[in-house]
Amino acid sequence: MDITATMTADARDQFGDLLEQHRGIVLKVAGAYAWHPEDRADLVQEIAAQLWRAYPGYDPARSFSTWMYRIALNVAISFVRSAGYRQRHAVPLDEDLHDLASEGPDHESEQHLRLLQRFIATLEPLNRALLLLYLEDRSHREIAEVLGISEGNVATKLTRLRQRLRGEIG
Repeated sequence: MDITATMTADARDQFGDLLEQHRGIVLKVAGAYAWHPEDRADLVQEIAAQLWRAYPGYDPARSFSTWMYRIALNVAISFVRSAGYRQRHAVPLDEDLHDLASEGPDHESEQHLRLLQRFIATLEPLNRALLLLYLEDRSHREIAEVLGISEGNVATKLTRLRQRLRGEIG
């Protein structure tokens, strides 16, 4: 029997409220892992479905947003690892970056943002998740909890990512 079928109406309402309150997490994760609107919509749906299935096991003594990030990132990483997705979205590393320039008053900032997005797109799924959480101003402890790695590993990986980023987009 499906455990979610036995949830009370109050539990279902509580889940709906929490999902709505923290929906930005789902959208940010989906946006970081899927760039095409159809893929992004599919990923949002899959994350929501997995959150629903996992909700009966959620421990309210723990942070909901941390729990939600962990599930959303695991779903996104699995999504990216699927063979079909990789074939449709391979990012050639030798593409010319000159077309990233855009006109407007915030030209330099927009160019840096596009370079950062391109850099993120080339990262392995775990490093992408790590950088996404870092850019969300999450603490090393929270990042470690979400990703299931040690705080020391978080610090080391972030240092390496920042060095790599400086080398690639200076």
